[in-house]
This record gives sequence, structure tokens and C-alpha cells, in this order.
Amino acid sequence: MSEKKSNKPGKMTGLFVQLKNIFGLNIATVAFGVLLLYMIFTAFLLVTSTHIESYQVTTGPLSRNETYTGISLREESVFKAESSGYVNYYAREGSKINANGAVYGLSSGKIAETKSALTADELEKIRSSMLSFSKGFSGSKFNNTYSFKNQLEGSILQYEGISTDGNADSQVVTIGGQNICKAQEDGIILYSMDGYENKTVENITAEDFDQTSYHETDLKTSEKVQAGDNIYTNITSELWSLIIPLSDKQAAKLEGRSTIRVKFLKDDMTQSGDFSIIKIDGDKYGKIDFSRGLIRYASDRFLDIELVTNTVTGLKIPLSAIESKDFYVIPAEYATTDPDSGSVGFNKISKDSSGNNVRTFINATIYGKVKIESDDDSADEAYNYYVDRSAFKEGDAIVKDDSNQRFIVGETDSLEGVYCINQGYAVFRQVDILDQNEEYAIISSNTSYGLSRYDRIARDSSQVKEQDILY
Repeated sequence: MSEKKSNKPGKMTGLFVQLKNIFGLNIATVAFGVLLLYMIFTAFLLVTSTHIESYQVTTGPLSRNETYTGISLREESVFKAESSGYVNYYAREGSKINANGAVYGLSSGKIAETKSALTADELEKIRSSMLSFSKGFSGSKFNNTYSFKNQLEGSILQYEGISTDGNADSQVVTIGGQNICKAQEDGIILYSMDGYENKTVENITAEDFDQTSYHETDLKTSEKVQAGDNIYTNITSELWSLIIPLSDKQAAKLEGRSTIRVKFLKDDMTQSGDFSIIKIDGDKYGKIDFSRGLIRYASDRFLDIELVTNTVTGLKIPLSAIESKDFYVIPAEYATTDPDSGSVGFNKISKDSSGNNVRTFINATIYGKVKIESDDDSADEAYNYYVDRSAFKEGDAIVKDDSNQRFIVGETDSLEGVYCINQGYAVFRQVDILDQNEEYAIISSNTSYGLSRYDRIARDSSQVKEQDILY
């Protein structure tokens, strides 16, 4: 009789082999499985948890200053050619010139060459002028080279005696076959005109602000000019005004100001001027009077500016991030330092089982340091600490480090603050509001236990509680 053999072990062995072939049970598979479970769990938490939107603290004003385009009004006159001829320009456009300085020369034909010896001092001045121009030279403004050439030739004419010879009082001097025309007054020379030279606050109109109809005429020419032709403009005073159109809202915002700070968008330079509101053709305009800086903008009739009215600067945060929180108020003089950890805290006094006084160091979290106002100007400055309420109970007694003087904990006060989330959990930080609008606030950057630039805070404080783990 043949013996029967059980095939169960063989079946079990075959099953494990099949599973192994399917799943590949090794260390890599186990690690992958654990990672997959972790990713699933993390995704579940991400979907089900409350999402906290963060905000990075920045610096700057509460809002951008408004920009305007204004018309420049100044004392200026257009001068005409004294006689006919070909023009050789000597004064550099946009530069200051003294009275009796050479502006231009007129000749009937080719200019005759003249020779003149210059002194060592005069040569040194020319070298210095050339060096200064060379250092500030820009290839993108090569045309300035021709203006500098004209200025240099004018300087050499001065050294030749144009303003010191017997004809110094005359506005026209003949040198080297040229009639050299001199400036009648100190001023800034321009070789252009635009018809606004005689405009004043009294006769300017609303139509003058239409830049589409504005036209500027270039007076420089290589052609022969006739006596009486317009040839240059001289701005003879450093006093000038800028007129800007205002809406009713803008006028109301600026009402009452006597001075204002202006930023010129052409070069980002700023300066202050006297401010007033005037009416032109029934509409309101701002008038800003300056006593300097004209030479930088002499060639510009229309100027884009920014009125620097938002002067309060600091850290900028959204109002939605701010909330109030209550703290125990404890005089800073009761604070002490733990010799072991170096942390700041307070000595709490209590009774042991035998009725003896026992001092216990409490490492309480301090959230604010506020100066105590005093009517006594001679008194030393004193401060209160704002301490986490979870560190004490109402009625607890604390003592100074070097005496038995006690303070009973109980007084509370609130601080405005935000939740800082730099470390992945929420920590309350005090804020000192300097200015605010409907959406944002400007806070001080010098607040003890406060915020710093680039800190990350919760944009909506209602979604967060202190010490919440956010990520």
C-alpha cells in the first residue's frame, strides 16, 4: 500500500514565493511603504487643517505719494541777434553765466584765427574744466561734448580780455573778425524758446497745461541769422515756481499746508518749497515756490513730481493681523536674572509646609516693556513689564532680588500685537501703531519685544492662537 504525502507545506512555500515575486519584500519595499504612508498622512493633515496665510513684514510709508505734472514759471527773457551773420556759440546751454560773459559770436564768414598767450593759472583752469567733464562723460549723451566745446571757447575768450578791455561796458565786442555778444545779466543760458517766457501766475490759463499743444523751438542753427532773430534765452533769477493741477480731493488733503517737500522724478532729487493753493479759470491748482535748484531743471517746462506727504515710515503690516491680549503688569524693577540659565524672570514668594517663606524663580515670558509716565521730570525713567498671565495667579507675591519688598500680582492691561510665525509656531509680538488707513498700519521698528523687517506673521490673527503649531 502506497504511502500518501501531505502537500500542504509545499503549497505554503509556493504562496510565499508568489507573494515575494509580487511585492518584492526587501528593505527598499519596506522603506517605500513607510514613505507612502507618511505622504498620505501628511496630505490628509494638509487638507483637513486650517490654512494660515502668512505676511512678510516690510518697511515703507503707508501708501504711495501722489504724482503730478507741473509747469515751471521763472524770470526769463528771449534775446535777439544784434546783427546778421553766422553764429558761433560760446556759453554752454543750461549753465550759469556771469554778466558780460560771452554768449555767442557773429561773423560774416569764416572765423579768422587769432593767437593769444594764456597765463599758467588760466591754463590750469582749462585743464581742470576738461578733467571734470571727462570724469562725468557719458557716451549716451555725446551731444554734451559740443556744448562743452562752446563753453571752453567762451572761457578762452574771457581770458583774452573780452570783459576787461576798453569796450567792457559794451554788449558787443569785436575780436578776430567776430562780433562777440555778452550777457547783460547773470543767468542760465538756453538756446530754445517755447512761448511761456512771459507766463506768470496772473496770466497762466488751464489750456497752458495741455502738453499735446506744447511746442519748443530750437534756436541753435548753422545757417546765417538776421538782426532781430531770436537767438538765446536767459533765466535771470533763482526764484521759480511750479504750478500743479489739483482735484477737489487733493486740494482738501493739502489744505492748510504752508510748506511741502517735493521729489523730482527726473533725477529723484528732493527739496522743500513754500506751498499755496490758487485758482486758475475756476479750478484749484497748487503753487510751489522754490529759491534754489532751478539749474537742474532749466531746460524742462513740464516737470513730473511727487509730493512727499506720507512722511510716517516704519514697518508695514495688515490691520487684520493685529489683536489685543491681556497681560499682568509688573514693575521692571522686580525682574531678576537666573544665574544658571541667564533668563529674565521673577522671584515668587510662597510658604512651605512648615510656614517658612520660600523664593521660587519663575521664568515668565515678557511680551512688552512700557515706560511709566511721570509728572516729575527729574525722576529716573521707570518701566512696566507685560507678563504672560499663565505664569502667575492673581494674588501671587513677588519680591525684589536684593530686598524683601513685595509686589502683589493682579493688575492687568492689554497690548496690541501680532502672531509671529518665523519658527513654525505662533508667538505674540507687541506692536506700536504710528499711523494706519483702512487696510494697513505703520508700526514702530524700535519696539521692545516687537517685530523686525522680514519677520513672517499671520495675516489673519483670528485664525491663530499663541503656540499653535503651524508647520
